[in-house]
Amino acid sequence: MAQTVTKTMNVQSPAFPAGQPIPRKYTEDGDNLSPPLAWSGVPEQAKELALVVDDPDAPTPQPWVHWILAKIPPEMSALGEGFSCGRKYHSPACGIDGINSWGSPGFRGPAPPRGHGTHHYHFRLYALSEPLNVTGQLDKKALLAAMQGKILAHAEVVGTYERK
Repeated sequence: MAQTVTKTMNVQSPAFPAGQPIPRKYTEDGDNLSPPLAWSGVPEQAKELALVVDDPDAPTPQPWVHWILAKIPPEMSALGEGFSCGRKYHSPACGIDGINSWGSPGFRGPAPPRGHGTHHYHFRLYALSEPLNVTGQLDKKALLAAMQGKILAHAEVVGTYERK
């Protein structure tokens, strides 16, 4: 089993400071674009990266998944604004767009119920010790199962959003 190292990796967004509101343009109330992300400190032995974005404040039994992106090449150090793997399930150049809680591939922005208070959106990046053996419609449960024992390091940045 791979050892988890948490001190080496960092992930952030130039669109919002950690713990602060996500700008409207990155939400369903705006342009619904994925915010830009940048990271550093990926262990050199990493074979690929994976990203999970979810909202544990959603009024659902499990956190609401906004984005799953797997098989990200380890030499990548950022995702630009509005990043997409072409809304395809598999595109080796940039990874695999997984299935979000709406049942579609790719990013969908924050859209908490009005008056439900501030929601926290967790952007978690994982460095993996070996390539994932996954294909098809990858959801969060399948991704987490596939990553079991392969996580070298992880990093997280949290943004917030509220609809009044």
